[in-house]
Formats: sequence, structure tokens, C-alpha cells
Amino acid sequence: MPAPKKEMSPRRVFKVYRYAGISANEEPKVESFEIDVSKCGQMVLDAMIKIKDMDPSFSFRRSCREGICGSCAVNLQGRNCLACITLIPQSKIINLYPIPHMYVMRDLIVDMTHFFDAYASIRPYIIRRNQGPLGSFQYAQSIKDNLKMIGLYECVLCSCCATACPSYWWNGRRFLGPATLLHAYRWIIDTRDEDSEQRLADLRDDFKAFRCHTIMNCSLDCPKGLHPAQAIARLKLLISGMAKKPAPDIDPMKFASDGDWTKKCKPK
Repeated sequence: MPAPKKEMSPRRVFKVYRYAGISANEEPKVESFEIDVSKCGQMVLDAMIKIKDMDPSFSFRRSCREGICGSCAVNLQGRNCLACITLIPQSKIINLYPIPHMYVMRDLIVDMTHFFDAYASIRPYIIRRNQGPLGSFQYAQSIKDNLKMIGLYECVLCSCCATACPSYWWNGRRFLGPATLLHAYRWIIDTRDEDSEQRLADLRDDFKAFRCHTIMNCSLDCPKGLHPAQAIARLKLLISGMAKKPAPDIDPMKFASDGDWTKKCKPK
């Protein structure tokens, strides 16, 4: 008979990175907090809230608690994760740090400015040549074309993938990073977008996309289970001209002329 497993004590020691900010003129340090995890929720974020109850100066970002907003990204036991959807590890000592490669503003809060500037640079929205006033038309898309974007639009921009990528650490000022490139691919293959050629021309650079060395840390650390490395590989084929964006199954403006597109879009 196998020996019965010993139940682990609910008390955990969290070793947490602390930094009061550049204006405080203090060195960063690691502070330990002992918590009875049986008296809080099961997720890492619940333990972080418990620590804040013990020390109100402890700072971190959080919002949705559902793994959708991406704001509670942290480095737990050496791996990036979203604190709200990650179970507290079965370990006596738990290391909690801010995500790497970012300027730390305070404790687990990092400066995301550079990350979002890179994201904004790819123009993450549909571009039409003759769009007219915003909301004038409903652009149609077949189910087959829409399925191409599954595994892309679910990205919550938490930056877990980018900050786990050594290429992003080394070339962060010019390499756009996995999350931004995944979104770039998403907008390029969108059949409703008419600016794919210019988007690809903007990425035709030694650093923006081709500094990806397929290390795969991005796919390993994505808390949503996405595959940025695969998206980047397909994006490289489009940038280099080895692959072409396929024509849409249906004209995006098919139902825009008569003003009553809802009836024609309903399945028979």
C-alpha cells in the first residue's frame, strides 16, 4: 500500500519584492510575510490582498479578478503569471516579484509605457480606405475568416510573454515583442482591413519582428494559453513575401449598401 500523503501546513512564507520608488531614496529589498492560506482565497491575488491587510503600503495592480484585464501580472517562483487565476503554490516558501525587464515604480507595479507605446505603433484597429463616418457601415466577415483570429484576439496585453522573452530584454527598444507582434498579425489577416500592405511594410525591419529567435518563452508563459511564437512565425512569412494574405470569402461591404444588413446576415 502506498504511504498516505502528508497534508501540507497551510502556513506559507511569501518573500515579496519591496521598493518604495525612486523618490524615496531607498534600496529595493525582499520582505517576508507568513500567511495562513486556509484563511484566504486559493489564488495568488487573494494572498497578495492578505499581505496588503498586514501592510497597507504594499502596492500592486489588480482589477477584474477574472484573467481578462491583465493588470495583475507578477513573477511567481520565477515564472510570469496572472495572480488572479494562478493557484497559490504548494510550497513553504513562495517568491513574489514584479515582472522582469520593466522599470519598477513601486513594489510589484511596473512602468508599462514602453510596452503600450509599441502596441499603439501597430495601429490596432481596422483601417478602411473609404470608411466614411465612424459607425456608418457594418463590415461583413465569413465564419471561416473569423475563425482565423481565434487564439489571437484573446490576448489581454498583460505582457507576461514579452517580459519572459530574452530577445525583448536585449532589444526592447526596437524589437516589438511577442504580444505586439501577435496583435500585428491579428490585424494583418483580418479580412475587413484594407491596409495590410502598409502594415507589413512598417514591420519590414531587422529588429521589429525578426529579432524573434523562436525561444518559445512567450508561449510557455502566456496565462491565456495562446501561442505568440506561432503567430510571429506566420507573420514573418507574410513580411518576407513567402506567404500572401488570402482573399476574403465575402466582400466586407456586401451588406452595407441597403442599410438592412441584419436580415441578410442571419443564417438560413
